[in-house]
Amino acid sequence: MHYPTHEDMAPQSTTRLSHSPMSTESEFIALTDRVLETIVSTLDAAGADLDWELNDGILTLDCATAGKLIVNRHVPNRELWVAARMGGFHFRGEGGAWRDTRNGTELGTALARLLREQAGIAISFPALPGPDAESATSN
Repeated sequence: MHYPTHEDMAPQSTTRLSHSPMSTESEFIALTDRVLETIVSTLDAAGADLDWELNDGILTLDCATAGKLIVNRHVPNRELWVAARMGGFHFRGEGGAWRDTRNGTELGTALARLLREQAGIAISFPALPGPDAESATSN
């Protein structure tokens, strides 16, 4: 007769953990740095009439009399946050893109709308670097 041992009773895991580009804090920071740099380079290439400052994961867009628009990373939640005159917005990496946690709008689309509404700046953003779609859905 076989009596179960601790090894026999231990749960057998069949879950395979995939390596997400945001699985560590440093990977998340590197990815969001690329997002913020893409936003800045797009603004510069378009000749947008605003001043900006990028410092340690916080991008401040100074829209002169229209106020500021701030994009920053929130490391504990692995999100990008946007503060604008119209309110605050949280974006989470889903399906290879940064999506608003309330309505699913992509970050670049939301930024273009906020800049247009707040400062009258018309700009289109390219696809912003997002977490790998396959990794984002398997975690």
